[in-house]
Amino acid sequence: MLVPSFASLVEKSPILPVLHMESVDDALKVTKAIYDGGISAVEIVLRSPVALDCIEAISSELPQVTVGVGTLTNKQQILDSVNLGAKFLVSPSFTTTLAKSMIDTGLPMLPGVVTPSEITQAIELGLTELKFFPAEQYGGINTIKALSSVFNNVKFCPTGGIGPHNMADYFGLSSIFAVGGSWMADKKLVAQKDWPQISNLTAQALQLINRLEQST
Repeated sequence: MLVPSFASLVEKSPILPVLHMESVDDALKVTKAIYDGGISAVEIVLRSPVALDCIEAISSELPQVTVGVGTLTNKQQILDSVNLGAKFLVSPSFTTTLAKSMIDTGLPMLPGVVTPSEITQAIELGLTELKFFPAEQYGGINTIKALSSVFNNVKFCPTGGIGPHNMADYFGLSSIFAVGGSWMADKKLVAQKDWPQISNLTAQALQLINRLEQST
């Protein structure tokens, strides 16, 4: 099965907000704030008891946003998330079993890799868009450069330790098509319900990318 391009999903705003939400209401407010800031796709990670409820609510109440699911580690999570409205799939890890289950949905997907062996297994399944996670902890830019010199047909979306302080360095690599991060929806901002600041940080991130594109 041909897997839809994940890069096309984030082409206009190549930052994927990674959201760990503890409340459905907060998830809706944060997602709306991010959308108002210019990003129309968000990833809800399966790290809280209400994560699936958040996906269902965003899918139903904010149809202008493309909501996906992250931290997938088994087939049942994939099925549950898709049934509740997830439009793309992200995993922190790679196994052929998990990847095949993701492929079977026909949705855009990003399995997580960090090693040449994992990348090779992904390529064997026809996958060339991969998440590099956790990016900074596994050597960040230097590791991606080394991997890209061998796997020059693979594009990466690094996630983990990425923010305004180093985002430009990552986008300086031709093998990067997007980055994932949670800085625009920091836990303190969510706790303070500072939705305007979340919108501002989202807009600032996109402005930085626009400046980078104009300078190249």
